[in-house]
Amino acid sequence: MIGELPQERSLLIVEDDKPFLGRLTRAMEARGFLVTAVESVEEGLAAVEAAPPAFAIIDMRLGDGNGIDVISKLKVKRPDARGIILTGYGNIATAVTAVKLGAFDYLAKPADADEIYHALMATKIDKPDAVDNPMSADRVRWEHIQRVYESCERNVSETARRLNMHRRTLQRILAKRAPR
Repeated sequence: MIGELPQERSLLIVEDDKPFLGRLTRAMEARGFLVTAVESVEEGLAAVEAAPPAFAIIDMRLGDGNGIDVISKLKVKRPDARGIILTGYGNIATAVTAVKLGAFDYLAKPADADEIYHALMATKIDKPDAVDNPMSADRVRWEHIQRVYESCERNVSETARRLNMHRRTLQRILAKRAPR
């Protein structure tokens, strides 16, 4: 069991993909949320400062920074808030970081409005057993790189040094989506 759901229905959506932001905003309003939709980390931080919402849907990678910064501030301002991190670059290291910093759940894109809604309103989290869905060798390598990257506080040069890898090669790897 997971904690009680907040009674208030305020929702902050931080997403830089405008068409997706529009669709998700409409879908969540149809489900009874009072939505504040913004497109950047800066706007997200300002929205949390002005009126910390009960719920949040935050994209991990935004044009001006990392959505984890918004979820961290939200948890400081409103500890009972439920925040979901969305990303097209899903990996274990960033999921663990997001949860440690206050995210309630972590969803890989593409995620539809129903999936996001159910994650926000969940009373328990059901994840598939790792044995039923083993990672490929490419995925294990990706996860290791992401874990080192997060431990280096997202510093590309330091991560490349620790992995004994050229910095540009690492940048190319980090820019790609996670392998299956």
